[in-house]
Amino acid sequence: MVLDRSDRPGADGRTGTSGGGRVFRSAYAEVPAVELPIHEAVLGRAAAYGDTVALVDGTNGATTTYAQLDRAHRRIAAAFADAGVCKGDVLALHSPNTVAYPAVFHAATRAGASVTTVHPLATPEELAAQLRDAAARWVVTVSPLLEVARRAAELVGGIEEIFVCDRAQGHRSVLDLARSAAPVPEIAIDPGEDVAALPYSSGTTGVPKGVMLTHRSMATNLAQLEPVMAMKPGDRILAVLPFFHIYGLTALMNAPLRHGATVVVLPRFDLDQFLAAIEKHRITGLYVAPPIVLALAKHPAVARYDLSSLDYVLSAAAPLDARLAAACSERLGLSCVRQAYGLTELSPGTHVVPLTAEHPPPGAVGKLLPSTEMRVVALDDPERDAAPGAEGEILLRGPQVMKGYLGRPEATAGMIDPAGWVHTGDVGRVDGAGWLFVVDRVKELIKYKGFQVAPAELEALLLTHDAVADAAVIGVYEDDGNEVPKAFVVRRSGAEELTEAEVMTFVAERVAPYKKVRRVEFVGGVPRAASGKILRRELRDREARDREARDRAREHT
Repeated sequence: MVLDRSDRPGADGRTGTSGGGRVFRSAYAEVPAVELPIHEAVLGRAAAYGDTVALVDGTNGATTTYAQLDRAHRRIAAAFADAGVCKGDVLALHSPNTVAYPAVFHAATRAGASVTTVHPLATPEELAAQLRDAAARWVVTVSPLLEVARRAAELVGGIEEIFVCDRAQGHRSVLDLARSAAPVPEIAIDPGEDVAALPYSSGTTGVPKGVMLTHRSMATNLAQLEPVMAMKPGDRILAVLPFFHIYGLTALMNAPLRHGATVVVLPRFDLDQFLAAIEKHRITGLYVAPPIVLALAKHPAVARYDLSSLDYVLSAAAPLDARLAAACSERLGLSCVRQAYGLTELSPGTHVVPLTAEHPPPGAVGKLLPSTEMRVVALDDPERDAAPGAEGEILLRGPQVMKGYLGRPEATAGMIDPAGWVHTGDVGRVDGAGWLFVVDRVKELIKYKGFQVAPAELEALLLTHDAVADAAVIGVYEDDGNEVPKAFVVRRSGAEELTEAEVMTFVAERVAPYKKVRRVEFVGGVPRAASGKILRRELRDREARDREARDRAREHT
C-alpha cells in the first residue's frame, strides 16, 4: 500500500490523516508483501534445519524432524496430485491437532488446492454444510471422525475421496501417501489471488462464512509478526489451541515452523496433560485463550507441576481482563501475560504486545504490526472519528486483509469498505502511546436505559470472585422492555452455597449503578468456541426458549 509520505507518522508511529479520518500507523518499518506460496513461506527453509525436531506428539513423544516434514509434505503433495487434486480444488482438513496436520495442509497447497479447515467436533450436517459451501472435493480426516466425514460426504455428494491421517480400512492413509513415488507437482501459484486457506468464521454473531485468505495475505502476516513475536531454533511451543482456527494455524503451526522452533502438539485441552507437557518438554512459549489463563491463575493443579521453563504466555482470541492476566503472571513468575489481537479476516494478526515489552499497560492488546493501519470511529456515526482516547469501532487496513467471503459479495462489502477498511465490529480505544484496548463487540454491547454496558467487563469482574469458576454475560429484556445484564455463572467446586444475591452484590459494589448485573443463573458450563470465545448466541437462544416457556406457563394460569 502506497501512502502519501506527508501523512506518515513520526518516531512514535501514531497518527496521520488519510481517507477522511485520523489514521493510526505502525511505528515499525514497513514489511514488503511476501510474494510466495504459503508452503514456501513456511517450509522453504525446512531442509536447512535438517535434523532439528520440528514436531513432537505430546501424547506419545514421537518426533518429526524438519527434513522429514519437508520430505513428507512434498511426497503427500505428489500423491494428492496423482489422485487428481489440482489447482482450484478445495480440500477439507477435518482433524484435531496432530503431527500430520502441517504436512497435510502444506501438501494440499503445494498441489494447488485451497484448504478449508474444519472443527473436529462438527456434526455430519455441519460438516456437510461447510463442504457444500466451500465446494470441497477432497476430505482428510482421522479414523475416530471417519463416520462423521462419511455421512457428511453422503449428504453433500461430489466428494472424490476421503483420506485418513492414521489407518482405517477402505481409506488411503496419509502415512502411505508420504511414501509416494509420483512426481512432485509444479503448480503456478499467484500469491495475491490464489486462496491458500478457507477457514470459516466461528459463527458467534451470524452464519459461518468462508474467509478467503490468499497465500500472500497469510505469508505477509507471518512476516509482520516477526518483529514482535520472534521465534528461533531452540524455542519450544505448545500447540493446544486448534490448528483449524486461524489463531492456531498461524501462531502455533506456521510461525514456529517458519523459524525452526519445535512444536509440541496436543489434540485437545486437558489441564493435567497440558501442564505435564509444559514440564516434560520444557515449553518456552504458550499461545492460549482466556479460559486457559483462568486455569493457570486459579486451578490448584498448577502447583503440582514445574512450569519454570516458560519465558512468556500470550493470550488472544477473546478479551482478557487485566486483573486475571496479573494473577496468572504472578503465579507463574512472569513479568506479564501478553495479549494479541486480530480477526480471521486479517490472517489474523494486527496487534501484539511485543515479547520484549517488560511493562505494557494492563489490559492492552498491543500496538499495530508493521504495514498495518487503524482508525477508531464513533459508535453513533461511523463517518466520524471517535474523540482521542474515546471508545469507538475499530477499523483496520493492511496487506493481511482477506480476499473476501466466499460467494458472499454483499457480506464482503459490508465488512470491507471502498477505501479498504475492515469494519471489525469490535469496540476499542487507543491511548496516547498507541496501545490498543479492546472493550467488546459492538453487537454485544448491552443498552441499559441509554447507557452502554460491555459484557466482557462484567465477565472479567465476575472471574475475580473466589467462588466463580467461569461466567458469561448477555443482555436480556425485562417485561418493561428494558435490556439488563444477566450473568450465567459456573460455581467453583466446593462453592455450591454461592447465591444469586451474593453475585449481584459483589458486582454492584464494584461498578457504576448502570452496569449492575440484575439477573443471575447458575449453569454447569459456559458455551465457548474452540478459540475460547464465549458463544453468547447460544445463551441468547437458551434465554429465548426459557422466556417462551414462561409465557406459555402464564397463559395456562
